[in-house]
Amino acid sequence: MIYGIDTLGYQDVLAIAKNPSLAKLSEKSKEQIIKSQKNVQEIVASDRTVYGINTGFGPLCDTKISESETAQLQHNLIISHAVGVGKPIDKNISKIMMIAKVHALSKGFSGVSLDVIERLIMMLEKDIIPVVPEQGSVGASGDLAPLAHLVLPLLGLGQVWENDKTVETSIVLEKHNIQPLKLGPKEGLGLINGTQFILAHAIIGLSKFEYLLDLADLTAAMSLEAYRGSASPFKKELHDIRPFDGSRKVAERMRNFLKDSDNLKSHEFCDRVQDPYSMRCVPQVHGASRNAFEHLKQMADTELNSVTDNPIILSAEESISGGNFHGQLMALPLDYCALAAAELGNISDRRSYLLLEGKYGLPKLLIESSGLNSGFMIPQYTSAALVTENKTLCFPASADSIPTSLGQEDHVSMGSISGRKFNQILGNLENILAIELMFGAQGLEFRRPAVCSEIVEKNYAIIRSVVPKLENDRLIGEDILKIAELIKERKLIVN
Repeated sequence: MIYGIDTLGYQDVLAIAKNPSLAKLSEKSKEQIIKSQKNVQEIVASDRTVYGINTGFGPLCDTKISESETAQLQHNLIISHAVGVGKPIDKNISKIMMIAKVHALSKGFSGVSLDVIERLIMMLEKDIIPVVPEQGSVGASGDLAPLAHLVLPLLGLGQVWENDKTVETSIVLEKHNIQPLKLGPKEGLGLINGTQFILAHAIIGLSKFEYLLDLADLTAAMSLEAYRGSASPFKKELHDIRPFDGSRKVAERMRNFLKDSDNLKSHEFCDRVQDPYSMRCVPQVHGASRNAFEHLKQMADTELNSVTDNPIILSAEESISGGNFHGQLMALPLDYCALAAAELGNISDRRSYLLLEGKYGLPKLLIESSGLNSGFMIPQYTSAALVTENKTLCFPASADSIPTSLGQEDHVSMGSISGRKFNQILGNLENILAIELMFGAQGLEFRRPAVCSEIVEKNYAIIRSVVPKLENDRLIGEDILKIAELIKERKLIVN
């Protein structure tokens, strides 16, 4: 893969994060970078006033800076904007930020030198990954504070990761015999203007969400098997006359998960007319969430291959001070996907609840000796708490805006908060689905000797390899954690 030339997808970025040597600069991308830097140098040498190159920033955009002070201007910009607070973001998210930033700068519209871009690539390859606080961005002018922290190590400042610990950059640079860089005109601004913090959260969220969408279909199938529900709501003919892509895909997956099931055969001649919505409407609800995923994926892939800093340098004669740094284009689909992920948890909790009611041959609370034993009563409380927490996280951050920069930046996206909330919801969703899987596996114990589809039986065996059937009360909180670990490690078979 070639930085600045190839069109990357979010899966490509995840692959590069695992193996940075997969992406390189080509001669063509180097030419683009060098040409853009020369354009900036010509602007500095001229008497023209261009924002961010020989002026101050934000409300100081009318303050002219002399040619001799342009390097100090860029240094001051980085250190003054590194004001993030809160816990550090995950190291992998920092890596994704770096990859996305290198790709954008390598397109040759930012005026950042080849030396700076090659230093970022070298840091990736040597696993010198900056420590970035999670709070401080309003999502326009891009992610200023997080990106300032991301590039502090170029100056020998800030902190970087060493295994799971944070250490001072100066110590690591000395260990590798690396000298700090001095930034040239426009370089500081090109490095910290952009949406890479928002984008990195979208990319890591998409990766989690894609698996959890597939897993939610599996959990629904296992619950339906345990409930001995009907497979008729998943018939192809039903979804062909309301042909949304997401619902058609889920219906097809449910048919595959339930294929040749003894439980569903036994249901064919019973007197039950229809199942509750959380069983019957899986394609419509899960499908809507899939549609939201596809929308975010499309937007993230576009953003990944875009130039999002400011000003954009088209030539030595033309630069444009615009708004490509504004995060609204990502904030809205991130908020939409947060709602979509929360809804997967909401309907999952309802299915879990149905399995506890003691209907259709299942014992109350999924345990034969209830009374003396509480069985699975309380895990559903945990599920309900997580579902409600997700509901509170669904308020769209993009619905808010607070003026900054003395009113110069008078409408901001808050997209960084959208991205963080989306990933919080996904973390809660992992545990909600773990609880449903625990209930579903227990429910299947009371349907034996009936056999489920091959894929459901395989997943039942995986769950039982870490969590035995519940006969009497035990520390089932540990069971939830064990199944959640299977989810995090993607050991459950979802296709």
